[in-house]
Amino acid sequence: MSSAVAKKGGRGRAAGTKSVSRSLKAGLQFPVGRVARILKVGRYAQRVGSGAPVYLSAVLEYLAAEVLELAGNAARDNKKSRIIPRHIQLAIRNDEELSKLLGTVTIANGGVLPNIHQNLLPKKQAKGKGENNSLSQEF
Repeated sequence: MSSAVAKKGGRGRAAGTKSVSRSLKAGLQFPVGRVARILKVGRYAQRVGSGAPVYLSAVLEYLAAEVLELAGNAARDNKKSRIIPRHIQLAIRNDEELSKLLGTVTIANGGVLPNIHQNLLPKKQAKGKGENNSLSQEF
């Protein structure tokens, strides 16, 4: 059998076919192979299934897309065309679920949410002229 003849069956692939990454097969941008290697080298478990790095890559890609979308909206609200750490901070802290997930995370140059405590705000003045606490009574 010569190498020019395509193989039938078996686990080998035909000569001349191009390799396809697992990220491409899964339709992801995040690297499935790299995540698989990190899971194996990190020794989180003795064995790592074939679906675990695909699932984890998909979750990480979703989280990154979510943060980037919200940060892009924050940048647009501030009339900027680039996302800076401040926009990421505003995006995360204004979203309830992301804020809970990243509650203990400090973002360098992120600043804080603008907030003034209610007790520090000036008290509102009473409206109308008849409400000046006069002691007169009507009989």
